[in-house]
Amino acid sequence: MSLAMRVPASTYRLQITPEFDLFEAARRLPYLHDLGVDWVYLSPILPSEPGSQHGYDVVGFDRVDPQRGGSEGLAALSAEARRLGMGVLVDIVPNHVGIATPAENPWWWDVLRLGRESEHATAFDVDWAAGDGRILVPVVGDGDEGSIRIEDGPDGPEVRYHDQRFPMAPGTTTLEEQHYALVNWRRADTDLNYRRFFAVNTLAAVRVEDPEVFAASHAEVRRWFEEGLVDGLRVDHPDGLRFPGRYLDDLADLTGGAYVLVEKILEPGEELPRDWATAGTTGYDALAHIDRVLTDPAGEKPLDALETRLRGGWLHWPSYVEAMKLRVANGILNAEVRRIVREIRRTDDSVPEGELRDAVAWTLAAFPVYRSYLPEGRQHLDEALESARIQSQQFEDFRAVDLLERVLADPWIQPARRFQQTSGMVMAKGVEDCAFYRWARLTSLNEVGGDPSVFSLDVDGFHEAMAVRQRDWPHAMTTLSTHDTKRGEDVRARITVLAEIPDVWAAALDELLRLAPVPDPAFGSLLWQAVLGAWTPDHLPDLPERLHGYAEKAMREAGDRTTWTEPDEAYEAAVHAAVDTVFTSADVQRVLGDLAARVDAPGRSNALAAKLLAITLPGVPDVYQGSELWETSLVDPDNRRPVDFDHRAAVLAGEDGDDAVDKLHVTCTALTLRRDRPELFTSYTPVAAEGDAAGHVLAFDRGGAITVATRLPVGLEAAGGWGDTTLTLPPGRWHDALTGAPASPRLADLLRDLPVALLVREDA
Repeated sequence: MSLAMRVPASTYRLQITPEFDLFEAARRLPYLHDLGVDWVYLSPILPSEPGSQHGYDVVGFDRVDPQRGGSEGLAALSAEARRLGMGVLVDIVPNHVGIATPAENPWWWDVLRLGRESEHATAFDVDWAAGDGRILVPVVGDGDEGSIRIEDGPDGPEVRYHDQRFPMAPGTTTLEEQHYALVNWRRADTDLNYRRFFAVNTLAAVRVEDPEVFAASHAEVRRWFEEGLVDGLRVDHPDGLRFPGRYLDDLADLTGGAYVLVEKILEPGEELPRDWATAGTTGYDALAHIDRVLTDPAGEKPLDALETRLRGGWLHWPSYVEAMKLRVANGILNAEVRRIVREIRRTDDSVPEGELRDAVAWTLAAFPVYRSYLPEGRQHLDEALESARIQSQQFEDFRAVDLLERVLADPWIQPARRFQQTSGMVMAKGVEDCAFYRWARLTSLNEVGGDPSVFSLDVDGFHEAMAVRQRDWPHAMTTLSTHDTKRGEDVRARITVLAEIPDVWAAALDELLRLAPVPDPAFGSLLWQAVLGAWTPDHLPDLPERLHGYAEKAMREAGDRTTWTEPDEAYEAAVHAAVDTVFTSADVQRVLGDLAARVDAPGRSNALAAKLLAITLPGVPDVYQGSELWETSLVDPDNRRPVDFDHRAAVLAGEDGDDAVDKLHVTCTALTLRRDRPELFTSYTPVAAEGDAAGHVLAFDRGGAITVATRLPVGLEAAGGWGDTTLTLPPGRWHDALTGAPASPRLADLLRDLPVALLVREDA
């Protein structure tokens, strides 16, 4: 990191959309400043597909998206941020571009028109030979080839498929003469010959490892820094890049060593490469630690037993993950497997193609982390190859794995580099987007960046992890909710309570499944946990639509009973009927109401504890838009819904009320202290507790500011409260910034009004 690099004290993520554009974001900055926020953090703002609500389908690199406010909007936001003393962090997407509407993407349009002669041909990762010199575009429906036609367009003849437009090569008149072929959509799984983002055919990968491509694709980003409009960047999906470390070096040169974060998911025990030019990750690792230190380990065995009963057998998570990844490698991402095999066989064809495909798929499935960065991470490759070798025993022939061992360990050759780009895709699609929807033991743990089989984390383990974070990555982000989390932070806080009341949950779930049966009881558990997390008796009118949307996505992503491409109408109807009972059945509402009565208060405690921890831990805390009040969103697009900032500003000003006013107060107080008193947050020391309830408190000193948070609140109440349990406070007189009252070491006094406290030494 640059010694002169400006580092935020905190950030606040805003989803910039055509409806909530940069001008509107600028108008909300005074509220964010009053909330205590240091930097505003923007979703992607380069041009994207028409109507895109997320901005990750970038179609151009030369300007700010006009539908999001354009260059004038960014200038206005930056000027307002400067007036308020705030910084600006922007999310960028170097890995891929949107190609759903080819005419909107000049680079892609030109490559389709001119093929390998296009000046942008090297920007895309295309295996031209595999398509006989053509890009295969998988858009044609079954038996619908007759809808492909040639018609006059704005600039001459074009290829049309329904409302989709494609260019004609100069001087050509037939489909066969084009540099691309429109093919059946099903061929994407096996025959696609351009690299994409995961299994999304409409997001084509970009080769930023090419210096010319990097320069052209970062022209607008460079302008932001040259003109002082932006202070830092968040890099989306660096694991898709050929050389992530080299890319970050290039980015540091371009930005002058600005603050940069990477959306890198670390598996338990994995470390971010120390030589990367980054301040750290976007915080999923911290999220996993926070959730688990608030989870009661005593709930693991009974919840295991419940899950086993519902699914009719025990599930070994590591084996299940490997099976789901193998399913992906042999299914929706088999085109990527085949491309690796083609590259290997161009230099060594000693192993039959089918045999080699199996070995590559097994190795991808067994890869224990998202990817390696050879030579770093060689041990992960060795582990995966050993697993593939075991699989090969059934054939009594190890020649395919022997070949892979020679090829994939060499970081200088194409197959090894492509394998590294592919392993993360298989992990994401097999685990986050599939297995996470199939295992419902305690779904607050089924979160991006977490391992659901790791049930809880004790206080000592948490302190150890945070001490390492303070030492190695003090400026990495911490977060609780993002645009990618499967469940909002307060949904998870409520679900976490179930670990303390597993018998109550099991009885309620059995009754719900009796009243509203679904074909798969294990999926029913996942569904009813989501309902419990998001539901209240006075729920907003959009909740039915939101829960139906969640149910559809969850069951189709699970993919075992119904899928996006082949939906099972009867299965889905049964699940949607169960969702309907949430709003139509008095019996279901009675069960939910009784369960919510057991969950509400401890869920609030967990929510406030998690929020204070996230804001005061080592790192740069991010507050996802709107999460200063209750954040009960489910998976995207639910978590990108519009936020009522007028209401939040009124609550902050004391002009309006809200059930989550305590959360707003905790958020504002902690953010303001981090921004205005950074000297209080420069170290990390555990603060011990003594007494019968010592296991129910988590406390640490950041160097003058002490965080105190309640954990396992149901057990605390059952034990009779705090009793005479005390904190061993450092010398000095302390007061609670949340209440303004002098701080007593007696937890019964300190946490009388709130389940959390933020102490500051009075002479600090």
